[in-house]
Amino acid sequence: MKHYRTLLFDVDDTLLDFGVTEKLALRLLFEDMKIPLTSEIESRYKIINQSLWKSFEEGKINRDEVVNTRFSVLLNEYGHDANGAMLEMKYRSYLEEGHQLVDGAFELITNLHRQFDLYIVTNGVSQTQYKRLRDSGLFPFFKEVFVSEDTGFQKPMKEYFDYVFERIPHFTEEDTLIIGDSLTADIKGGQLAGIDTCWFNPEMKPNVTTVDPTYHIRQLDELYSILNVEKPIISC
Repeated sequence: MKHYRTLLFDVDDTLLDFGVTEKLALRLLFEDMKIPLTSEIESRYKIINQSLWKSFEEGKINRDEVVNTRFSVLLNEYGHDANGAMLEMKYRSYLEEGHQLVDGAFELITNLHRQFDLYIVTNGVSQTQYKRLRDSGLFPFFKEVFVSEDTGFQKPMKEYFDYVFERIPHFTEEDTLIIGDSLTADIKGGQLAGIDTCWFNPEMKPNVTTVDPTYHIRQLDELYSILNVEKPIISC
C-alpha cells in the first residue's frame, strides 16, 4: 500500500456543497431582477455555465469571459437585455455566502491535518473561495490555498500543477494524491502532473471519459482506507 504525505483537495462538490450554494445564489439574483427562476431557466444556466467552464479548463477562454458572459448569454436567450458583468457582481456576493459542507468533510479534514500536509487546489475566483473556506471553518487546516485566478493557469493544465508543486516544501510526486469530483479538471490534471488521483463521485455517475482515476470513492470517509489511516470512532 502506498503511503502519501501531501493531499491536494478540490473545493466545490468535494469539500463544500456547491449545488446548494449555487441554487440559493441564483434564486436571490433572479429575485433581484424580478424574473421568475423556472426549472427550465435554471437547467439552461447550468448547461451554459458548465460549457463555459469547460472551455476555460481547455484554455480556450479566460476566467473573466466565463463569469462576465454567462448571465448575458442566458438572459438573451429568453429575450432580456442584460449586463453580464454587473449581474456577475451581484451573483458573486450571494455565492460568497454559501459554505455548506459536503457530508463528512469537516470531520475528515480535521482528522487528516495532523498526519498529512493538506492543500487546496481549485479553479475559480480567489475572493469567493477564500471567504467560503474561512466561513466553513476549513481554512486553518490547509497549509496553502491555490486558486487558479492567482496562478495564471487552471486545472487540468500542467502549468497549474507545476506552479503548485514549486510552492510545496519537499514536494515529490510519489507521495502526493489529489482528491476531487471532476474527471476533466482534478483527475485529468493529476494524471498530466504525474500524481495519483482519487475521484469523489457520491452520485456514482458513469465515467464516459478516457480518464481513469487511481481510486474511486462515493463517500469521503473511504479515504481513510486509501490513506491507511484508522477511521475515528465517534462516541455518542
